[in-house]
Amino acid sequence: MWKRDEQDSQFSQMIEARLSRRRFLVGTAAISASSFLSLNPIAKAFAADSSSSLLNFEAVPTSTEDAFIVPKGYKASPLLSWGDPIFNDAPEFEQSGKQGSAAQLRQFGDNTDGMSLFEISQDRAVIAVNNEYTNYEYLFDHGGKSMTADDVLKAQAAHGVTVFEVVKKNGEWTLDKSGQRNRRITANTPMQMTGPAAGHELLKTKLDPSGMKPLGTFNNCANGQTPWGTYLTCEENFNGYFGTSGSADLSDDHARYGVKAKTSKYQWHDTDERFDVAKHPNEPHRFGWVVEIDPNDPTSTPLKRTALGRFKHENAALLINDDGHVVVYLGDDERGEHLYKFVSKNKYQPNNGAANRNLLEEGTLYVAKFNMDDKDLKGSGEWLELTHGKNGLTKENGFEDQAEVMIFARRAATQVGATTMDRPEWVAVHPDNQHVFCTLTNNKNRGVKEGQPVGGPNPRAKNNYGQIVRWLPKAGDHTKAEFEWDLYLIAGNPVVHKGTPYAGSDNITPDNMFNSPDGIGFDKAGRLWIQTDGKYSNSGDFAGQGNNQMLCGDPMTGEVRRFLTGPIACEITGLTFSPDYKTMFVGVQHPGERGAPSHFPAGGSSKPRSTIMAITREDGGVIGA
Repeated sequence: MWKRDEQDSQFSQMIEARLSRRRFLVGTAAISASSFLSLNPIAKAFAADSSSSLLNFEAVPTSTEDAFIVPKGYKASPLLSWGDPIFNDAPEFEQSGKQGSAAQLRQFGDNTDGMSLFEISQDRAVIAVNNEYTNYEYLFDHGGKSMTADDVLKAQAAHGVTVFEVVKKNGEWTLDKSGQRNRRITANTPMQMTGPAAGHELLKTKLDPSGMKPLGTFNNCANGQTPWGTYLTCEENFNGYFGTSGSADLSDDHARYGVKAKTSKYQWHDTDERFDVAKHPNEPHRFGWVVEIDPNDPTSTPLKRTALGRFKHENAALLINDDGHVVVYLGDDERGEHLYKFVSKNKYQPNNGAANRNLLEEGTLYVAKFNMDDKDLKGSGEWLELTHGKNGLTKENGFEDQAEVMIFARRAATQVGATTMDRPEWVAVHPDNQHVFCTLTNNKNRGVKEGQPVGGPNPRAKNNYGQIVRWLPKAGDHTKAEFEWDLYLIAGNPVVHKGTPYAGSDNITPDNMFNSPDGIGFDKAGRLWIQTDGKYSNSGDFAGQGNNQMLCGDPMTGEVRRFLTGPIACEITGLTFSPDYKTMFVGVQHPGERGAPSHFPAGGSSKPRSTIMAITREDGGVIGA
């Protein structure tokens, strides 16, 4: 383990080395894709007063208000809040917390997260949005202290995915409760296993001896969108829903995924047997997958795509490689876990929708190993193949077949020597279809726990603030094993930590500082939208940073500018646009968590409710332009 003064010295040396080489291009009218990666986020050239042609809005200051604040010339209004009815016959939300499961099944789920919009016509679209989890202190009048069987069903109905149609009238998008595609997908919706692990012994249970028909999806974090019109929802912290009131003989693989033989705070195992790991030890193996959903067919069965591996999925960033292969980049959101890449076996066919629907059925999963130069904050890397019989993934090392490699992808990543990361969150692909960005949100264990050394894309011990890594595949080919990487930015607090690595890179200033970058996405112009899920204490290491926020960055110049701030105790998460990019949809998750004094969005004495906000410009223009 490095001591902090040793780390500060080595980090400073890396900065000076980069400054002396000045291998960056700033202020050039045209920057080629080949030179894009050579931009230097640490360099003094990224001063706070740089002028980006992409960032055409007035930055908002930090805030501790219980409000959703956007730049001058913009306006924001709620589109949909937890508990709002999405069908004509659904009941309105009640503040009491006494509504039962039948009502929640017809209402918008809780804790909105990743989302995608699919155009139907010029004035109609369908949005699919994740409902990650729920807060019992607001969901129930008893705060979760006396759970009944129907309370568990209500909680399960508040999870999953909500699909709903929106219509545009007078330039504003609104919910259509008559929409034919409106649908709730919950923890009890029938699903289908596909891919190499489907039907495997480790996926079979007493309730589903086929190992093919799991029920439900939950703790759905972020998302992906396919060019063939489907939605990818990602199962993240599924482990917390499993438990037992007795004892259970669980494996090391259960432990690697956080599944424990103890009571769960959600209490589902008390009335729903399949969540009792003593009775159904294989049930947790049926979660931690990417699930593909057809938002245009409310009768379709969601498909769990086991070829993309099982871990705590954050999102699924999909692109079509130049040769037609589908590539999906995936982060495993836990301290010391990994970055993955899936490459499809077959190729995308623009005019063959039926064939494209099977592209995530077969392919090869890889995990990233970052090589690093001790004197620089950039380097090379390689994708290590996770195929049974290769790279030590053999029976002798505990992998009986390819299905086990996928089911225990974390163990497989460790076996092949992948780099442990600072919580890989969202991945986003630049519109040039070349450069890929990933938020590494924080890591209190870096430099403390064995196997999590300081260095490379994870340059700080006890990393409170996070960073954003980016990479470029060899020759622009995402199917290649080799890539080059650097850091787009290193978040920090330059007010509290002057002159140290914890101040952040030089494109982080007192006017745009933040911590814990989480959600990330590009618009078609190449603006990088950065959402935070960090500490909002506004004190100590986080003094002056206020509530969670969303910023906008220019990958060409390195400039970062704050676009909005959220209400008290929320996370800003989820991002999608109308087809003309004149409306941005952004999620406000868990305002008022842990009893914090929020009453967003209704105000007064109302309960705080997770909400999708619709943001437009007062002049009707493109967001950010």
